[in-house]
Amino acid sequence: MISIVKKKSTRKTDWRVYILLIPGLLFVATFTFYPIVKMLVMSFFNWRIGYQQVSDFVGLANYKDVLSDQIARRALMNTVAYAVVTVPLQMIFGLFVAVLINGIKKFSISFRLAYYLPVITSWVVVALLFRYIFNNQGLLNYFLTDVLKVVNEPIGWLSTRWSAIFVAMLLGIWKGIGWNMVIFLAALQSVPKEYYEAASLDGLNNRQQFFYITLPSIRGTILFALVMLSIGAFNTYTPIAVLTGGNPAHQTEVVLTWMYFQTFNAMGKMGYSAALSIIIAAVIMLVTVLMFITLSRKKED
Repeated sequence: MISIVKKKSTRKTDWRVYILLIPGLLFVATFTFYPIVKMLVMSFFNWRIGYQQVSDFVGLANYKDVLSDQIARRALMNTVAYAVVTVPLQMIFGLFVAVLINGIKKFSISFRLAYYLPVITSWVVVALLFRYIFNNQGLLNYFLTDVLKVVNEPIGWLSTRWSAIFVAMLLGIWKGIGWNMVIFLAALQSVPKEYYEAASLDGLNNRQQFFYITLPSIRGTILFALVMLSIGAFNTYTPIAVLTGGNPAHQTEVVLTWMYFQTFNAMGKMGYSAALSIIIAAVIMLVTVLMFITLSRKKED
């Protein structure tokens, strides 16, 4: 009799759990899955949003336009370059700061706050600050020409492709160090101290302990940070939009700025933008899978 009552109560509990999950599932389905499916459908149409306008089915034409578009390829190259530079440097500097903070006892909270402040600062605000610093008549050129007098004319930091992207990279690295510091500091504090004590007894120095104990112990955190930062790098928008707006002549476009331009400034090419977003999503998924496979193999080895 008691077992029957327990089974009934378990079934009631299960139904209650399902009922509680319904609002969250509806929210995810409405604001995540539905937009993805809708975007996939839009990519096969010459999508129009005007009143009583018909969206013509064009098949793979939007994908062909994206793949044959020179500016889209340049935007993808700029995005990949941004990711390749900013992601590892954010992780390296963030881990370095986390190791330093983890090794001190006094003022650790103050240092955490100081390094985390750029993370919680608005992207628009810091991008405007960097534009003021690196503008042709900005603060950096003022020091170089008038104060230090090492150059005769102002340098156009934001006037050429790679120099402007370099400024955006500096902004991304500076703003992301604090996030990596928090993530890696939590991972470092979870490593058992007994490992280091045993390593010290075996005669390992600090450098050897870092490579043979610390890094293997936080491998999961490294993979998490690598994946999240890579996704964020491919979704970068504000630094380029504020610093250059994709100029000059679309030389500094990244994927999202070019997508925005095609959607709102180029006669509303929403089908083109949808196709571009699907392609980038596929690239991000491929990169993520390769990261998981590579790090899993290293862990097995």
